[in-house]
Amino acid sequence: MDQQALDRLAALAVGFSANVQAGQILTIEAETGMEPIVRAVAEAAYKQGARFVEPVYYDPYVKRARLLNADEETLDFVPKWLGDRLLALGDEHAARIVFVPRVSPGVLDGVDPKRAGRDQLPDLKERLEVINKRLINWTILPYPTPPWAELVHPDLDADAALAKLTEELAYVCRLDLEDPVAAWRERNESLHSAAKRLTEHKFDAIRLHGPGTDLTVGLLPTSIWEGGTTSTVDGVEHLPNLPTEEVFTTPDPARADGVVRATKPLDVGGTIVSGLTVRFEGGRAVDIQADTGADILRERAAFDADASRLGELALVDKEGRIGRLGTVFYNTLLDENAASHIALGNAYELGVGEEDVPKINKSAIHIDFMIGGDDVDVTGLTAAGDEVPVLRGGTWQI
Repeated sequence: MDQQALDRLAALAVGFSANVQAGQILTIEAETGMEPIVRAVAEAAYKQGARFVEPVYYDPYVKRARLLNADEETLDFVPKWLGDRLLALGDEHAARIVFVPRVSPGVLDGVDPKRAGRDQLPDLKERLEVINKRLINWTILPYPTPPWAELVHPDLDADAALAKLTEELAYVCRLDLEDPVAAWRERNESLHSAAKRLTEHKFDAIRLHGPGTDLTVGLLPTSIWEGGTTSTVDGVEHLPNLPTEEVFTTPDPARADGVVRATKPLDVGGTIVSGLTVRFEGGRAVDIQADTGADILRERAAFDADASRLGELALVDKEGRIGRLGTVFYNTLLDENAASHIALGNAYELGVGEEDVPKINKSAIHIDFMIGGDDVDVTGLTAAGDEVPVLRGGTWQI
């Protein structure tokens, strides 16, 4: 990225999506090699009145070295102070900006998937605790890296691939527009509107039906649909994902039945899973098959007692910019916002009323995979047995 693009992305991250407040501590998490955007964000944050900015870099090649050489019994070890740091940021009501990928796709090629499945770093289970308590205003944004670009655009040479990915990321983040913040505020209102309409229908379940997919996901009595910006306990509005094109809810972890085919490959901690098919019975993923990477997803789905159950259901219409490109980014932040998706593992508390919080999935993992597309129909099922079209051809019907 040139300096102008860096400054525009930094301004969007600090001033809108994370909405860093004067006097706040800000942590910026990124992969090694992303120093230019980290420095641009730090400058923007200090100009906005941040009290302290902390850069935290994760080196995926150190992760690779661990997976190839460490004793297998140590691979799921996480030093306590890493989680304590995240909890301390919550106690401080800090702000958090994360740039992805923190493990560029393809870095773990050749690593035994079962070994890779045991090491979830840089993800930490404490992240979900802080998010559910709404203690920090946070956001995740993409930043182009050479290994990522070469995977996304293998037909181009290295420089051209990086330039192409950089151009695409600027487009999906709306940095090509004169006023990106105004554009995101407009999209935010449309997402809030769709979420409100879905919540008002009080569906008992959602059915997804298309090529290779016939899945019914049960909802909880107080399931709430969310989309776009949310707020902290202090009332700080922020946009957790940028770009974002989804509306999502927290499903009943005991009610998911049928078969679903992933419509895009997914990246699980640096390993690509493609050709994925999952069969659910009684809310649990009982069979996971894939052309590549199945073992790592099976390993993650067995991480704890609820890792094989759902924690999120998200719907995406065709009005977003990511789907229009037709690019497979091999990155969940982007690919999940091109198509409807579900997630194995931990659920977000804001997706249900207080009385249903004890029922939601409390797993330590959270893995999204994409199951939607223009050829996947989404239908709402009421408790009375009525069927209400929700998405047809990627267009809202409600």
